[in-house]
Amino acid sequence: MDYKKIIPIILVNQLSAKEIVDTAIDYDESGADELILSDDCESDSFSEEAFISIIKLITSKTDIPLIIRRSFHRLEDVKKVLYAGAAKALISFKTNALPLITEAVGRFGDEKILIGVDLTETTPIVDRLLQLMTINCNNVYVYGASLNGLLELASAFPAINLYCQDTSLKQAEILRLLAPDNVVAFISSDLFATSDDQRQAVHRQKIMELKAFLSKNHLSVNTFISSIDFTEFKLDKNGLIPVITQEYKTGKVLMLAYMNEAAYNETIRSGQMTYYSRSRNELWKKGETSGHYQFVKSLDIDCDYDTILAKVAQIGAACHTGNESCFFTNLIKKEYDDSNPLTIFDEIMVTILNRKENPKEGSYTNYLFDKGIDKILKKVGEEATEIVIAAKNPDDEELKYEISDFLYHLMVLMAWRGLSWKEIAKELAERH
Repeated sequence: MDYKKIIPIILVNQLSAKEIVDTAIDYDESGADELILSDDCESDSFSEEAFISIIKLITSKTDIPLIIRRSFHRLEDVKKVLYAGAAKALISFKTNALPLITEAVGRFGDEKILIGVDLTETTPIVDRLLQLMTINCNNVYVYGASLNGLLELASAFPAINLYCQDTSLKQAEILRLLAPDNVVAFISSDLFATSDDQRQAVHRQKIMELKAFLSKNHLSVNTFISSIDFTEFKLDKNGLIPVITQEYKTGKVLMLAYMNEAAYNETIRSGQMTYYSRSRNELWKKGETSGHYQFVKSLDIDCDYDTILAKVAQIGAACHTGNESCFFTNLIKKEYDDSNPLTIFDEIMVTILNRKENPKEGSYTNYLFDKGIDKILKKVGEEATEIVIAAKNPDDEELKYEISDFLYHLMVLMAWRGLSWKEIAKELAERH
């Protein structure tokens, strides 16, 4: 295990779908390592279709690994949440659950399955953990015990990776809990919760403060540590270094600003871009007044150590004018083809999804959506056949045309089924 994880829980039965997605985005931007969506009620709060849609929406908008806790009854239930993009399925070890757990671990592997064990139940915990070890299931989420009880369990089963939940521990107690090598995560449902309007800022403060405390006390946590000290950077006469800030997914250049040592250290500490304002002679945390925060994904320095490139997740507009980027005024331009094969699929998909949400009269895309899945599938099949025919002919222009037709209709199908290019790319990357 490279580092100890801090994992909040969202209790989905207390929130609307929008609130769940918004809170997940908050936690992703606030330094949480993973996130549990818990809907382990006797009667699930959302229908299966609605819950799968929530998972897909979160995975399309965030990079945070999701752990789904639900009333799983069949292997098919587990498969659906994993195929929707969840990193793990959390299966409660209740009566008669072992056959499903065994089947799920055999089908998806130990790394995709987390087993929940309630330590307040009467069934001996030792028996349950020994059963899990016999089927090579070594990732266990435990709750319902005191700090000492959790530590005793960690000592008794050093081969099991424990995800420990407690809602009442203070920082020093969390440090004790995470000290054993096999306690890999601290989980809380309310340590990071707040009803404050500044919910996201509170999440970040609490999570980053906890990580800073753990790091100071020699526990490895997932936080930013600069590989090169600021003293090695080449600064201007005012002790500043320029920073070019770029959107991490699209590569779009957003702005140019400056950092001094204090701004750099605060950026590293908080995970939020913090600059030095030359006009105000003070530190400037981007988004503090506008809400348009920049969350650090990576910082790189050039070969001369005199310019930093920051890749960030940008909230809202980067420019104070309301533009996405500060670089929106063209000075000169030579005509050129700036179509990007890495982004054109996303751009077309945005248009297709917009047609789905906001129908336009005379739109062929809306014609397909109106006719439904059978018509869409028929067109996908027809276009695939056209590719085969075109490939037998020597004219590459015809083949190019038919492949483009096929890809468009394929994207309409993806939009109908709620699939994104991010999901496809992730699947291909895992295979690669």
